[in-house]
Amino acid sequence: MNVRLRHDAIVRSLRRNGTMTVDNLADEVSASRRTILRDISALRDEGFSIHSESGRGGGLRLDPQSVQTTARLSVAEVFALLISVAAMRAARNLPFSSLADSGLAKIEKALPADKVRDLRRFLDCLHVGQLSPQQDLSDLGTMDPELLPTFETAFLQQQLLRFRYRDAKGSATGREVEPQAMLILPPLWYLVAWDPERDDFRHFRMDRISRPEAIEGTTFRRRHVPFEDDVCPYRDLPR
Repeated sequence: MNVRLRHDAIVRSLRRNGTMTVDNLADEVSASRRTILRDISALRDEGFSIHSESGRGGGLRLDPQSVQTTARLSVAEVFALLISVAAMRAARNLPFSSLADSGLAKIEKALPADKVRDLRRFLDCLHVGQLSPQQDLSDLGTMDPELLPTFETAFLQQQLLRFRYRDAKGSATGREVEPQAMLILPPLWYLVAWDPERDDFRHFRMDRISRPEAIEGTTFRRRHVPFEDDVCPYRDLPR
């Protein structure tokens, strides 16, 4: 369980059970006492009011009126919301776009400055267009849930991205590429990357990518992605 999921589990447990000991929480989230104490300190820093009660029947208690003071959404989570709205708008099937935009604006305002900076860098790589009506969608699959957070890491830290790719004929190959952009042509999503082996850009359908991994210790430079005129960046979409 990663840190964010563990923090969420601790807050849920405290809200559900009222008072819990450190040992109880450690057992519930499969972590050590030291990790739980560190997590409690981090949650307090985020604005949760968690009290320590000593003696028999004591433990940790979350103030029911406790309100966190900072947004706990990751850049990838906010980005996922933004691109979902952008994709639906591009497909012209978002009936409440103004409400969606208003809600997303409030989320962005609640983010710390460093997350906003990362989010804007991330949005710079997002492009949305219209899919050709002749496109064959008979083999459309589901995307690996690890792809977006892995792409976030690789993109923001400018690390090569490694994955397995299944082509239209079903043949699987291993790829190591430079993630440069994302292209959304609803309902198809593409990773646009520079392929060092082919010395050119390649478009990879994201529903055909599996086992994505950002390669630590690698780096690459940003490149201009030659999109067509009918594909626009997210920041230029009507708001």
